[in-house]
Amino acid sequence: MDELRAISTFIRAAELGSFNRAAQLQGTTAQAVSKSVRQLEQHLGVRLFHRTTRQSSLTEEGQRLFESVRDSLDGLTAALAGVRDAAKEDEGLIRISAGGATGRKVILPLVARYRAQHPKIRFDLLLDDGATDTVRERIDLGFKAGNAPEAQVVSRRLFSIQLILCASPAYLARRGTPSTLAELERHDCIGYRQPGTARPVPWEFQVKAETVQRRMDHAVTCSDPEAEMHATLHGMGIGQIDSINAAEFIRTGALVPLLVRHTSERMGLHLYYAQRKDMPARVRRFIDFAVEDLKGGASFHLPVPELRRHGAAFRSLPSSA
Repeated sequence: MDELRAISTFIRAAELGSFNRAAQLQGTTAQAVSKSVRQLEQHLGVRLFHRTTRQSSLTEEGQRLFESVRDSLDGLTAALAGVRDAAKEDEGLIRISAGGATGRKVILPLVARYRAQHPKIRFDLLLDDGATDTVRERIDLGFKAGNAPEAQVVSRRLFSIQLILCASPAYLARRGTPSTLAELERHDCIGYRQPGTARPVPWEFQVKAETVQRRMDHAVTCSDPEAEMHATLHGMGIGQIDSINAAEFIRTGALVPLLVRHTSERMGLHLYYAQRKDMPARVRRFIDFAVEDLKGGASFHLPVPELRRHGAAFRSLPSSA
C-alpha cells in the first residue's frame, strides 16, 4: 500500500465529507477512494469513517488521525512540490570545486556572468588546490587545471593552458634576454613547489614535436602559483607561469614572454562532473553555459603570434637595446 497516497486520499475525503467529491478532486472514482480508505483502515486496524449510502463522517479514531496529519501532510506536499519546481526552474544551489587561482581568476567571473542572467541561482564555491572528495562535499561539478581528472567522471577540456617563460622588463634590462634554452642556466629562475612534495616542479618545454621536462636550479621557489608569478613580476628572475595567471600581465607589458617557440600547451582547464541521470536542470544549464562561455579561453590563452608580438614590443624599446 502507498501510505502517503492513502493518507492524502483520507485527508481529502475527510475535508470534503464525501468520497465522490474527493474522487472528483483527485481525478479518480469514488470506488477507488473507498478502496484506498479501506486499505488504510485495514493497515491501521481501526475504522476511520462511518459510511451510509449518501454520506460519510469521521469516527473518533478518524478525527484524531485527521487532526494529527492534516498540517503535516500539507507541509510535506508543499515541500515535495518545491523540490520539483526548483529542479525545473532557475533557482537552487550549485556547489563547485576548483583550485584557488583558477577559482579566483576564471570561475568567480564566470559565476558573476551567470548570476546576472539567473539571479535566483545560489553558488557554493570550494576553492582548494588539494584533492576534493566530491561525494562527501556534495560537489555538483568541478574545474581542474592541468591534466584531465583521473576519477570516473565526465570530463571536458575547455581550453589549453600554456606554460610561458616570462620575466619583468626590469629584470631583462638588468640581466639580458635569453635566446636559447641553454642560456637559462645563466639566469635566476623562479620555481613552483607543489604542496605536499619536497621537490620543485620541473619546467616543461615544447622542443620540436616533443614535450620535454627539465629540472632547473631555482633562485626562488614558491608553493603558490600566484606567489611565483608575483616574484617574477617583482624582477626576482625568470618564471614559467601558467597562462591563467600570466595572460593579463603579458598583455599590459608587465611581463615579457621569452623563448615562445618552446611554450608548452599540454595542460588544459577541464570541467568535470559525475555521470547521473537525475542531474538537476539548474546544474545542466550552468554546465552548458560554462562550456560555451569558456570555450577557447580567449582571456587566458595567448596564440603564438600574440606572444611573439609582445616579446618583440619589448625588444623594440630603446631602453632594452
